[in-house]
Amino acid sequence: MLRTLLLSSAIALALSACDRSATESPMPTNAAQQTTPAQGDNPLLVASTLAFQAPPFDRILDAHYQPAIEEGMRQHLAEVRTIADNAEAPTFANTIEALERSGELLTRGASVFFAMTSANTNPALQAAEEALAPKLAEHSDAIHLDPALFARVKSLYDQRDSLGLTGEQTTVLEHTYDNFVRAGAQLDEAQKAELRKLNSEESSLTTAFSNKLLAATKAGGVLVDDVAKLDGLDEATIAAAAEAAKTDGHEGQWLLVLQNTTQQPVLASLTNRELREQVMAASLERAQKGDDNDTRATIQRLAELRARKAELLGYPNYAAYSIADQMAGTPEVALKLLTDTVPAATARARSELAKIQAVVDAQGGGFQVGAADWDHYAEQVRKAEYDLDEAQIKPYFELDRVLKDGVFFAAGQLYGITAKERTDLPVYHPDVRVFDIFDADGTQLALFYLDPFQRESKQGGAWMGNFVEQNGLTGTIPVIYNVENYTRPVEGQPALLSWDDTTTLFHEFGHALHGIFSKTAYPSVAGTNVPRDFVEFPSQFNEHWALDPKVFANYAKHYQTGEPMPQELVDRIVRARTFNQGYATTEYLSAALLDMAWHTLPAGDAQKDVDTFEREALARYKVDMAAVPPRYRTNYFSHIWGGGYAAGYYAYFGAEVLDHDAFQWFRENGGLTRENGQVFRDKVLSIGHSRDLAQAYREFRGKDPSVEPLLEHRGLK
Repeated sequence: MLRTLLLSSAIALALSACDRSATESPMPTNAAQQTTPAQGDNPLLVASTLAFQAPPFDRILDAHYQPAIEEGMRQHLAEVRTIADNAEAPTFANTIEALERSGELLTRGASVFFAMTSANTNPALQAAEEALAPKLAEHSDAIHLDPALFARVKSLYDQRDSLGLTGEQTTVLEHTYDNFVRAGAQLDEAQKAELRKLNSEESSLTTAFSNKLLAATKAGGVLVDDVAKLDGLDEATIAAAAEAAKTDGHEGQWLLVLQNTTQQPVLASLTNRELREQVMAASLERAQKGDDNDTRATIQRLAELRARKAELLGYPNYAAYSIADQMAGTPEVALKLLTDTVPAATARARSELAKIQAVVDAQGGGFQVGAADWDHYAEQVRKAEYDLDEAQIKPYFELDRVLKDGVFFAAGQLYGITAKERTDLPVYHPDVRVFDIFDADGTQLALFYLDPFQRESKQGGAWMGNFVEQNGLTGTIPVIYNVENYTRPVEGQPALLSWDDTTTLFHEFGHALHGIFSKTAYPSVAGTNVPRDFVEFPSQFNEHWALDPKVFANYAKHYQTGEPMPQELVDRIVRARTFNQGYATTEYLSAALLDMAWHTLPAGDAQKDVDTFEREALARYKVDMAAVPPRYRTNYFSHIWGGGYAAGYYAYFGAEVLDHDAFQWFRENGGLTRENGQVFRDKVLSIGHSRDLAQAYREFRGKDPSVEPLLEHRGLK
């Protein structure tokens, strides 16, 4: 099947008959005869008998994944060999649609496996992932670089205007052809051999990076031996730190575990400056300690490999290659979007820094504000300017209520859907919950899995993915999951969310809605299989409903009393919406520009060490503010080194232009209404990538998107 398995806002895996990289050997002509003994008791080797082919997690063992995926590759190659060797003239049905139908076993096994290596990994799964990475790369290249198969695809592409295809079929054909070309199908044999080696090594290194970073993040937590040093943290956070220390073998101490981003949640509350600096240093330096988990050599080699791959495929740098099939089209367009915003963002950040420094000075601090101090004193500025702090608002954001009375309620108001929890399906971890998603007429649209809490076996961040994707050819409906990393509450206590956590829940369900409403004939263009700078649009758009008055009033209720949040507190949240946006925008831009700096390196360019390169890149783009470090430093930037966002982190900002412009349309047309939701569902959420998305957006909005609503929302205009 030609498809993308999107693992999140931050982690993506491309795996398909027509989308990925790497190998030493061409597609074997006798693939059908190269059999691997199937394990009779391996549940991944047959379609699940559970509702909507939900994974049978109660029967799947770690040892099942690798044999199932290897058997899936064998069967897939046999299926594709049959397509390539077909003596009949190529048609859309016997070539393109046949490719769309191929690889069912491989897709089934890989969808579940890579969900587990991100959300619930262990040494056995990591070992399997490292073993499979080069094999999957070789598998992809065996298909993409097969001349007979490409000849059939090219023949159809060259005569596409005379084939009488539907609009979606034309799009699928064009995407298939483009994917083959981008994968090297037009290279000569010597170039193909080099590309296979590059792809194989890259796939191994991205896996190695992810595993190193997970280990470094786990080992990077700060152990505290005196509870007095935790002054400022609430009781629930202290209890969670004690539990984390106990789990790590340090009973009687407190472990401040690291989260994915540079800034750590505890820094806003900790009064002990020495401990704040220790936590910040642990965050910034987590994967650059010169040990086995140091990622810098891996990063340097990945940058070299990608630059050479781009050169081999005819591009000046990897960013040009990566962005060519995105909505931006070129690195120059993406860079302009980012750099045009730098002056306003950094000016706002410097203004914010001055206010923070004034607070420190007024308190006789006697120091210059650093990165470890920002959140702590910014919180004090927020209290002074808006009379607002997280301790006031978290009791009104209890996870279950935010989910059911906020996220699900908003989706019901807009799109007519309902969610009903079920407990009869097996899950991969006790934290995971499952919901049926029904349409307004009672038809089941999807299964939805939610995995909310942080644990050591889970990568950082939050993301969405599919266990089963919508497929018009087979009639399967989506089985979708959201993964978050919220602080786990102590047993018997509620899970209370920050405002950022709350909007994250809305964000990830926006991705889920994009998959749930998918209504395409072909799986390669279903759901979230869209360009990176479009895929974040539905998710970021969905965040707006968190603060809609009707939605907010329905879920923002005190977890003990059930009383709604007082209106004056609501008003303070609204007024504080643009607070600290200079910092937030600058830290994002810094990371996005680092991504572009690494991936605009030409092949053969003499690379400096990672730290020097990062420092010089930030200075070159004028985002080198010591108090505002990048949201992700190079050494733990999982989006671009271990995920699918290489030269693509700009996409969040590109998509944000769309999301604010779209929300402006809602405001102009009556806001949260069922009618407006249906228009958005029909014209944006259901079409996948079955047509040109820029044109689809124009048809929804009536014009091209404007950046003005984004700048207004961030307080930069």
